[in-house]
Amino acid sequence: MKQSLQLKVSQQLTLTPQLQQSIKLLQLSTIELQAEVERYLLENPMLERADDSPSTDQPADAPQATEQTATDDGATQTDEPGVSALQDWGSGGGGGGGHDEDYDPFHNVPCQPTLREQLLAQLGEVSLARRDHAVVQLLIEELDDDGYLSTPLAELAAALPDELDIDESELATGLRMLQQFDPPGVGARALSESLALQLGRLDDSTPGLALARTIVRDHLDLLGARDYTRLRKQLGCNDDALRLAQALIATLNPRPATGFDASDTHYITPDVTVRKRKGRWVAELNAGAVPHLRVNQIYAQMLSENRQQSGDLSGRLQEARWLVKNIQQRFDTILKVSEAIVDKQQAFFEQGEVAMRPMILRDIAEELGLHESTVSRVTTQKYLLCPRGLFELKYFFGSALETDSGEECSATAIKAHIRKLIEEENPAKPLSDSAIAAQLSSQGILVARRTVAKYREAMQIAPVNQRKTL
Repeated sequence: MKQSLQLKVSQQLTLTPQLQQSIKLLQLSTIELQAEVERYLLENPMLERADDSPSTDQPADAPQATEQTATDDGATQTDEPGVSALQDWGSGGGGGGGHDEDYDPFHNVPCQPTLREQLLAQLGEVSLARRDHAVVQLLIEELDDDGYLSTPLAELAAALPDELDIDESELATGLRMLQQFDPPGVGARALSESLALQLGRLDDSTPGLALARTIVRDHLDLLGARDYTRLRKQLGCNDDALRLAQALIATLNPRPATGFDASDTHYITPDVTVRKRKGRWVAELNAGAVPHLRVNQIYAQMLSENRQQSGDLSGRLQEARWLVKNIQQRFDTILKVSEAIVDKQQAFFEQGEVAMRPMILRDIAEELGLHESTVSRVTTQKYLLCPRGLFELKYFFGSALETDSGEECSATAIKAHIRKLIEEENPAKPLSDSAIAAQLSSQGILVARRTVAKYREAMQIAPVNQRKTL
């Protein structure tokens, strides 16, 4: 085989460290960016906060971080977080502070207990034999996130070591003890059992209690299907009695462990605020979200005078300069994209979801001369605060459907129309997906029945048979 030498010309895209840092900062949320900035401040002596940093002198009207809680229906609630402060824990303070260096005042800050911690605390207050105590503790450890015992007792007993000599009957006794603890319904093996346990805590004189117990025990499937005709027939009751029992069951909690898991709570700092100025909605950066950094001029001057002995500090200086520049570029890009979004969605800020215009990432990218991937990074985990609420920038993008007039209507607007029709429907005769499609068509919005069903399910709205009430 003959060997030969050939020249070949090719192009290759290489991401410089500065560009890599710029991309990384762009895709971070504001909370994550703040943590990243703190890391740089700790690790890089060439970096410092500017004297006019809002972290120490923030305007009183600057939006603060808001608390976001996910509800069962997928909606979002936001609240301003409370501000807590610890008093001076010096020698003159109380609480056993004194001069004890091991004393930590943060141990006195209350926190939400987990379901396991609350159940174990209740177990500690009950006088039980050591073996019975261990059995109940074992069952507590087996509960799932909703407070149910999903493992059958027979299977649990078989999985235990033989030397413990714990059988199914002993586990059943321990389970009955556990089911007496709070919250009501905990330790149940099925929904019907949990609801029955909760009804068992009510006074016998509670209106509709007897019928509610019968429904939960024997006819929960019919109630879930809203088959009121068969329910009335099998229970031998009238509409008023059934309505009373149904209302009582609706007050029960199908997930006893709700409220113990704080993992659904997130803190969000809006990147952009929207205000109306001279009759038009405009986007502005949230000054409280922008970190004000600068290069330490004293160190930079020392390096310029002693270049030969700078060592690793010259690299730190370059890193600091890149960070300051990339953070500024990040917020400039966020503002530029937000201004374009607000300009196109003026009707939304005036009238709400029903006026949302169809818009895709390409629309903004072409208008601003950016790549679609850049717009995607800018709008992910970046939030806009306006009089209508707190929204992720991605919320304002959606596909388009054509109306009979030839115009386009956004998916968000169509969802708003569907939600409005369902909210205004007769609960005794709720609208089917076909009926909703027909009503939308009468308004000039051409939507297929399957599209209505898809949007309804995306909004976590139950189908027609499950929305029917007496």
